[in-house]
Amino acid sequence: MIYYLAAYLKDAVPELTFLRLVVDSITFRAMAGAMTALLFTIVFGGRIILHFYRSGQRDIVRRYAHFPTSPHQAKTYGGGLIIAAILLGILLWCKVHTGFVWLALTGFLWFAGLGAVDDYMKVRYGNSDRGLSEAGKLLLQMFYGVGFGVVYVVEAWSPAPPGFATQLYLPFLKYPVLDLSWGYVPFIAFTIVAISNSVNLADGIDGLAIMPVGFAMAVYGVFAYVSSHATISQFLIFPFMPGIGELTIICSIVFGACLGFLWFNSYPANVIMGDTGSMALGGLLGTVAVLIKQEFLFLIIGGVFVGEALSSLLQEKIGIRWLGRRILYSSPIHHHFQARGLADTKIVIRFWIIAGILAICGLATLKIR
Repeated sequence: MIYYLAAYLKDAVPELTFLRLVVDSITFRAMAGAMTALLFTIVFGGRIILHFYRSGQRDIVRRYAHFPTSPHQAKTYGGGLIIAAILLGILLWCKVHTGFVWLALTGFLWFAGLGAVDDYMKVRYGNSDRGLSEAGKLLLQMFYGVGFGVVYVVEAWSPAPPGFATQLYLPFLKYPVLDLSWGYVPFIAFTIVAISNSVNLADGIDGLAIMPVGFAMAVYGVFAYVSSHATISQFLIFPFMPGIGELTIICSIVFGACLGFLWFNSYPANVIMGDTGSMALGGLLGTVAVLIKQEFLFLIIGGVFVGEALSSLLQEKIGIRWLGRRILYSSPIHHHFQARGLADTKIVIRFWIIAGILAICGLATLKIR
């Protein structure tokens, strides 16, 4: 609640007018939020992870025929560490009462809750296949997606400017291409569910998913800042959305939390995100993409996740079900590279490089329009 405290002291104590920097500057609060999440994760992460380990929150390693001796050992579920760091940063530095923050927080906590239940069931039954069923997950994710879509589309409830929420924007184009009206609700639901599950699929090797999430969030943070600034948005021909700058702070906080979690999640990791962390980050990423009106931008900046999802679709739905054979050695595609004998660290670093390049390409769409 540092924002509210600074706002009160700025007006109540004349000598503390310098606190307007905290109140009025999105960039200051974004940097402070990122540092808060980063330092909290690094300083307290070891103790929190130890607590999770002692309480038995450890994954169960699957064995596959093409991985007769899996290089992976059972690791501690540490998604709660990411959740705590992000929540702390948001509560300290954001205007929590605003609509954009409430919607982002709702999505984050909803998907974190689903992931926590899934992880709990796996630990309870001692089997990685005994979590929530695929159908159950999709149903609960779609329930949130539809509910969020309705709130966002109805002008009386939506934080978006009137007549703007249902407009569909594409990268490289300056103006909306279509008004989907109520058809935007199922589109929102599909977008959030697809992004959340694609991030979840990528969480399969130490450190693989965390940095691409950080890169994507950083890019969305820049887009949110542009849309929140009247002069910059007019110069770049972006829709001006008052209040959306709070999402810049949230994206920055997530980036800081991702860096802090990587401190423990880098190879060889003693902690993984589990579904609690990966689904929460994916749900928040999808929610932010919709709020910023840049859903299709994810196809660029989230290219690593798109590739992971498409490889699973190619293997499971087309290869095994339709063709009756495997197209890849394993899926998602990072497991294919593992089966080919590529070292985990090499796979991860190369995926990071690709994610960084795609993030730069996404930023280029700010001007190339």
